[in-house]
Amino acid sequence: MTENKSFEIVDTTLRDGEQSAGVVFSIEERVNIISALDKANVKWIEAGIPAMGKQECEALSLMLELPIKSNLIAWNRANLKDLKASIECGFKFVHVSLPVSDLHIEYKLQKSRAWVLDQLKTCLEYLKNSGITIIVGAEDASRADPDFFLQYADVAASYGAIRIRYSDTVGCLDHFTTYNKIESIVNRSPLPVEIHAHNDFGLALANTLAAYRAGAKFASVTITGIGERAGNASMEETAVSLKHFYNYDCGIELKALPSLVEMVAKASERTLFPYKPVVGPFTQNVVDN
Repeated sequence: MTENKSFEIVDTTLRDGEQSAGVVFSIEERVNIISALDKANVKWIEAGIPAMGKQECEALSLMLELPIKSNLIAWNRANLKDLKASIECGFKFVHVSLPVSDLHIEYKLQKSRAWVLDQLKTCLEYLKNSGITIIVGAEDASRADPDFFLQYADVAASYGAIRIRYSDTVGCLDHFTTYNKIESIVNRSPLPVEIHAHNDFGLALANTLAAYRAGAKFASVTITGIGERAGNASMEETAVSLKHFYNYDCGIELKALPSLVEMVAKASERTLFPYKPVVGPFTQNVVDN
């Protein structure tokens, strides 16, 4: 293992976080969260899904007008209608995602590997011709054939994608397996790898740190760890752990984290336990040490 000198945070609180059961952020709350993330030096923010409809697109267009430094990303399924909605909203950074595991390809899509690659090519050609910066997601990558993941990554790279997301969609990995899988892929991938970990076994943080150690260059996280089912790796735990264990500064303003966590907890109506790692009242001093 060589020292990883580049590891950037991608916040998906407003996309994956809002997919948590019962969570709906108002436009005002979303604007406030984006503004706070920007002040905390979060470079990448997954802002939402324009294909959800006219009202969503209007809200996202408003967010794109904010005077911020952060790059706002639209998340999309791999179909041209969704992508067109993102472009019409005004997004310059677009994430397009397809399943890559045989389980999802067969039972969710009822398609083939060849169809997935062809659909990806169709979508990426459209985005490339539209002058969009492309980010590609590989859904259920943790259960996929690694060779097919790399084929998928090769297609993404050929159309100019800037990175590929390795999604542990069902949260089935442990940190040892994560390290081995990511290290193997990083050594062969034509694109920088982003880890997207779910917390079904309480290992999202451990898996994110393992991916960092294995050479991944990006981590998809949420404030408080909010997300589908058991949630995601939390930004606050990830950023502080990188600094504490590896003396790695991911660029996040650590002292901004407690107020960010409080903001998201209030907006999502999710009570924070006093022993919440890093930012709970019993542990908040960790941010400063």
